[in-house]
Amino acid sequence: MNTATAQPHARHVGKWKRLQIWQKVLIGLLLGAATGFVLGEHAAVLHPVGKAFIAAIKMLVVPLIFVSLVCGVTAIRDVTRMGRIGIKTFATYIVTTAIAIPIGLILAVWLKPGVGMDLGGAAGMEAKAAPSIVDTLLGIIPSNPFAAFATGNVLQIILFAIFLGIAINLAGEKADPVRKVFDAFADVMYKLTDLVIAFAPYGVFALIATTTGQYGLDVLLPLGKVILGVYLGCLLHALVTLGGGLALLARLNPVPFFKGIFEAQLVAFSTTTAAGTLPVTMACARENLGVSKDVSSFVLPVGTTINLDGTALYQALTAVFIAQAYGIDLGMAEYGMILLTAILASIGTASVPGGGLIVLSLVLTSVGLPLEGIALVAGIDRILDMARTTINVTGDAAVSVLIAHSEGELDRDIYYRKAV
Repeated sequence: MNTATAQPHARHVGKWKRLQIWQKVLIGLLLGAATGFVLGEHAAVLHPVGKAFIAAIKMLVVPLIFVSLVCGVTAIRDVTRMGRIGIKTFATYIVTTAIAIPIGLILAVWLKPGVGMDLGGAAGMEAKAAPSIVDTLLGIIPSNPFAAFATGNVLQIILFAIFLGIAINLAGEKADPVRKVFDAFADVMYKLTDLVIAFAPYGVFALIATTTGQYGLDVLLPLGKVILGVYLGCLLHALVTLGGGLALLARLNPVPFFKGIFEAQLVAFSTTTAAGTLPVTMACARENLGVSKDVSSFVLPVGTTINLDGTALYQALTAVFIAQAYGIDLGMAEYGMILLTAILASIGTASVPGGGLIVLSLVLTSVGLPLEGIALVAGIDRILDMARTTINVTGDAAVSVLIAHSEGELDRDIYYRKAV
């Protein structure tokens, strides 16, 4: 190779290596969008690269959730303290979700996305039945923990990990070798996570290129108000609810928070999986936001299952959209039912494949709306999923900061380092 040609190439490679991972991911996202727009449907040739990245991320989810929760529980040897953190975590997640739903309702009433829209072509759509609350609660208990690992049942894995961590603590000094094994296993999983995340810019490039090529303007424009409503609602929830919560409750400037979690947001936006983004979220919480290992190891894995701010907001907005499209008037009682059902159903079906549409079917049924409307929403579900997954992850991180602050385990020096 010519030396003059090799030197500029080496400089470009050196610059790429010096970039932070979030900068690489952002570049991959922008280049992917441009590539998909130019290639159109031909961008599907890149889909295997995106699928490989998603598969690698999914490979991490089950062992990472399990080992992180076990280590998180064993690190909190005071049972009273663990119970206190657990109650605060659950309560905070429920409150943020309950706030997100009215935002979706208000935007749907204001934007009127379904007014004048004909959904008659969606007839014949059959939605999957969502599990009942009782079945969900009973289903959390794993009759066979190994089966839960094999099927990726996150709720059962979380419960088993918590019980195992408590048992290790109760066993006392005799269980110290087991505790050390899990701590070492966690370190190995974090290193494996670093290796997989290094591939993120290329995986994100392929995923966004494929999505942009598949959904052109011809598909997006008719449902533009729905997409606008979901994205605007998620933005408002992030800035007002989550950012405002950090400012009011923890007396923190929210700007460093959004800078610190940006990398996880990019991965969530492109992969549309909060559980898959967990490795990045945990790294951001610890390294950029100053959340202690004890708190992040407990709060964040739990959040991927029970905290679905963006999903709940999406349920509310799309339910009103479908009602408007079919000319059905909703009263305060129906809005209240949407609020309650979206909260309960989001928690109960978090680990069900295709959970977003399944939850939507339950919400529609609770207020007597036609399930046929799901068909058209499913056509843009990937676009909407990008926004709601991003806000789900952002909510997880914000709650971890709030809990760490309340427990005196937030390193403010690390938190404000990103503001420099």
